[in-house]
Amino acid sequence: MTTEHMPRPLADLLRPQTLDAFVGQPQVKDRLASLATSSVILWGPPGTGKTTLARIIGAESGQFFVAISAVFDGVPELRRIFSDAQARHQQAQQTLLFVDEIHRFNKAQQDALLPAVESGMIRLVGATTENPSFSLNNALLSRTQVLVLDPLGSDELEDILKRAEAHFGHSLPLTEGARDTLLKIADGDGRYLLNMVEIIENEQQTSQTLIDDTALLSLLSRRMLNYDKSGDEHYNLISALHKSLRASDCDAGLYWLARMLQGGEDAHYILRRLTRFASEDVGLAAPEAVSKAISAWQSYERLGAPEGELAIAELVIFLATAPKSNSAYMAWKAASQLASKTGAVAPPKHILNAPTSLMKGLGYAKGYRYDHDEPDGFSAMNCFPESVGRPQLYTPKEIGFERDIAKRVAYWNRRRQETSE
Repeated sequence: MTTEHMPRPLADLLRPQTLDAFVGQPQVKDRLASLATSSVILWGPPGTGKTTLARIIGAESGQFFVAISAVFDGVPELRRIFSDAQARHQQAQQTLLFVDEIHRFNKAQQDALLPAVESGMIRLVGATTENPSFSLNNALLSRTQVLVLDPLGSDELEDILKRAEAHFGHSLPLTEGARDTLLKIADGDGRYLLNMVEIIENEQQTSQTLIDDTALLSLLSRRMLNYDKSGDEHYNLISALHKSLRASDCDAGLYWLARMLQGGEDAHYILRRLTRFASEDVGLAAPEAVSKAISAWQSYERLGAPEGELAIAELVIFLATAPKSNSAYMAWKAASQLASKTGAVAPPKHILNAPTSLMKGLGYAKGYRYDHDEPDGFSAMNCFPESVGRPQLYTPKEIGFERDIAKRVAYWNRRRQETSE
């Protein structure tokens, strides 16, 4: 069978040829209108139209379109493309180079693109499902505009579905409920939707029975969880878990934990992040949080999966329902910034040891007050260098155990103020 007579997938047959016909991504289409010659990186999940947009950009700009895949092509292919592009550039025609899955290019391959992009000989359009901040080097990012494509909404998927039905000349044999289910299963992926539509259309040719929810799910194999534990979704879901716990949303925290574990995430990675959460977001409002996190970690290491997963779930519940305070985290950030700003300023002499007569003669330990000898165990000494003053780095919140800490800090501050007057 020749290439011309090979059947084309429905997604290819219905591929729009103009920006006006392109479904969804209005914010990206608006930006493209003002980026006629700029290189761009199209970042978004599968089936959102990255390849289609690249082809439309090439067609509507009048630029010579060349497409390669970062999976199969490397530097030798790039050199050949650059050689041809140079000849066109001398004739005042720019070449649009579309690199699919550009995140799979290594640093050397990405660097090879820089001179051609810099000179304007090549207009680069890269497509990636991975966060460009992590997968592309800074030199390449600085020469491109990153445009973010969102998963398609239900209205946009319905538009694509209607276009497919117009192509077939009839509606799909779906109940209203099955039609809604089909759009949900597509999960924002237009290409996957059209692949499923082809299956349903083929079924219609052999059966005239209306397809309901149950029949649809038996016809279509269920989609795997959208989770790549080494890719962008890895970071998205741990962020969702972290922010759910911070918002004290226990149910959402359990849901995202289940999503990650069912997707094959390493439980040790989750536990490490939960331990960090215990110190960063629960902090001194519930000082036992870190101990509970370490205990859950140890329980999982002893039990393994799936028995040990309950210990992680219990930790998520505890962290979600615990009082929250980031005051220690903010205090540490402030202290680090202050230390960087002040440099190697010496401590005040009264809090330095004086083991030799020379050091005593220089004033070391002079005026030092031993706090345990004071009536209430507090000397009110200033332990900051004079040149630094007395900044307040730690401000406890009126939350959980920090209420007690706040009372002590307020008392000590009053005593210091009284001593200095």
